[in-house]
Amino acid sequence: MFIRKSRKRPLANGEPLFHSDHARPRTRREFIAQGMMAGTATVFGASIFSLFGNPRMASAALSSDLESLKSGCGIAVQGAGKIPFICFDLAGGANIAGSNVLMGKSGGQMDFLSTAGYSKLGLPGDMLPNDPAFVNEELGLAFHSDSAFLRGIQQSTSAGTRAATNGAIIAARSENDTGNNPHNPMYGINKAGADGSLLSLVGSQSTDSGGNSLSPMDLINPQVRPTKIDRPSDVTGLVDVGDLIGILDQGDAVAVMESIQRISDKKMDKVNTGISTDEVVKDLVRCGYIKSADLADRFGNPADLDPMADPDIVGPGGIFSSTEFNSSRDFQKTASVMKLVLSGYAGAGTITMGGYDYHTGERGTGERRDELAGRCMGACLEYAARVGMPLMLYVFSDGSVSSNGRIDDSEDARGKGEWTGDNQQTAASFFLVYNPNGRPTPIRNQIGFMRADGSVETASSPAANNVNQLVQTVLLNYMALHGEQADFASTFMGHGLGNTASQERLIAFDSVVNGTIPSQP
Repeated sequence: MFIRKSRKRPLANGEPLFHSDHARPRTRREFIAQGMMAGTATVFGASIFSLFGNPRMASAALSSDLESLKSGCGIAVQGAGKIPFICFDLAGGANIAGSNVLMGKSGGQMDFLSTAGYSKLGLPGDMLPNDPAFVNEELGLAFHSDSAFLRGIQQSTSAGTRAATNGAIIAARSENDTGNNPHNPMYGINKAGADGSLLSLVGSQSTDSGGNSLSPMDLINPQVRPTKIDRPSDVTGLVDVGDLIGILDQGDAVAVMESIQRISDKKMDKVNTGISTDEVVKDLVRCGYIKSADLADRFGNPADLDPMADPDIVGPGGIFSSTEFNSSRDFQKTASVMKLVLSGYAGAGTITMGGYDYHTGERGTGERRDELAGRCMGACLEYAARVGMPLMLYVFSDGSVSSNGRIDDSEDARGKGEWTGDNQQTAASFFLVYNPNGRPTPIRNQIGFMRADGSVETASSPAANNVNQLVQTVLLNYMALHGEQADFASTFMGHGLGNTASQERLIAFDSVVNGTIPSQP
């Protein structure tokens, strides 16, 4: 007699994963991958600052005589002028290719795989992208029409935001279930010029990379180690303007600090320190006062930094409702990182989401978690649109999963194949680019390709079988968005992407800006 084994129930978002074929988690990265550890969070009540208008309009400029001195003191208001960069580290080995972003053979996304290949990627025979009904190109990059990533992105974005977005998928193997893959490109993004007015890099994990996966060793710069940010209080705690703001209102406090600087400057003109570096010492004193006045001017109102006080992020017209924001630490960490990066306070940020090792013998768990990730990705795109800033958003995971073809007909699974095991051969990464001036012009939407059986063709690009070169490919594309791909070889000496002609075959889009983002009025 044949007894059919009952299907496992789908797990809720945030519920830990237990795999009989995995050893017990021992490291921080293993706990994150299996959803047993995440960034801490707190529940917030309404803030009085939510009564104010747009926080970006709250501060007044410094007096003209001090404003002109800021650049000489190295005070950056909007970062380094490079395109903001946010990456999502889906810890554990999420599915990216096939059931989410379409991946094809050498002819591109629409050069379809075999039926068996799509089955390995979790798609049943009646949901293949060979049928145009199962292809969605709202984001420029082709997604499966029932992609959970896509559903989440659609929930967080407007049609206009999606119409100004494009993307590319990269066929790239990486080891399963390990944070030792050097996936994180943030140090390289900083080396390419991205920086912030408060911080260079931020990440939701307290690690050298800011995320779950490592950074390539040759790119690590201890001077710009990511600051851990995973909740609004981390953001508002970045700046302490002292007690004067509590005694006076913000405008009066700034005026007092400006007066102190002017008095000090006049005194310094009459002082001879008697040391060889007299002017250097005087400049340090002058700039110290200017920086204090500038901090009070820009951040004396906590609402300027607080994601919860930004009506574009939380509230009736926000990306997140107050209820869902307060109940989701993933939304809180996403909002905190995107607020800093897209406001120019940080050059780049990493958002780690745990529990993506979801080969649980059913499909619902993966669908739920992918949709949650999509909501967070979409939030970043939508916030970029609302503040009028371009954005490069990169998504990666350590390894991937595959299906044995058995269909899960439960409501959450939507009639797709169960995820039954880790499979590094099906791995991929992708990035999306939002441009407020219109959809980026594509050169290609796929870098590298898969074989017909749904496995990465390891010779299809330098990134296909080398995670370090995958990161280099992302960095090349970041520089190309600024029209600076010619500087790639001199910026990243010893790279493995070949000569200029080889590099050109790895670039997805024409430039979005010419060197830097034009100043906003």
